[in-house]
Order: sequence, then structure tokens, then C-alpha cells
Amino acid sequence: MPSLKKLLLILLFMSTTLFAQVEGGITVPYIDFPMKEGKGMYSTRGKCNMCHSWGYTLNQGLQSKKFWREKVMKMIVVFKAPIKTQKDIDTVVNYLFENYGNGELE
Repeated sequence: MPSLKKLLLILLFMSTTLFAQVEGGITVPYIDFPMKEGKGMYSTRGKCNMCHSWGYTLNQGLQSKKFWREKVMKMIVVFKAPIKTQKDIDTVVNYLFENYGNGELE
């Protein structure tokens, strides 16, 4: 059974990497993505930044109000974002549109 020996040797070799140690640690760079000041900023930060950095939001570019509403609803339905009331939804959508909107409703 030479194939079984080869398989065991490969598994032994691969398992050694599981126990390897890194000398000195790993540093993850911090990137600050500042939010624009505006009505609803703190509420939006608290609800969005629980799951992702503000950079994710900035990467969407300037978008319509419809886009932001659909994006917020996706975050609620698919990713279970902690936005529970219609007032909270409106606060987040309005903040996003007023500060990261393209001026178009649709």
C-alpha cells in the first residue's frame, strides 16, 4: 500500500503548518474612514459600523435615495442589521442620501 504511506506522509507534512508559530506577531493597519457631519450621523454610525467599516459605505459612491433605501433594506433583511423601526430606517437613509447622495431620488 504505497499510496496509503504517501497519503499519511502528506497529511503529516500538512499538519505541521497548523502548529507553526509566528515570531513577533502580526500588525493590521488601521484605516480611518471619517463620516461627514450631519443629522443622523451618530445613529447611522452605530447601526452600520457594528458590521463593517465606513469604507464599505464610501465605496458605494454617490447614489440615489432609492439606492440607499434598497441598500439599507438589504442590510436589514439579509445581514440582520440592527435597524428596527421605520424611524431608524428613515434616519439612516436620509443621512446617507443627504451626505453621500447624487441628488436623484430614483
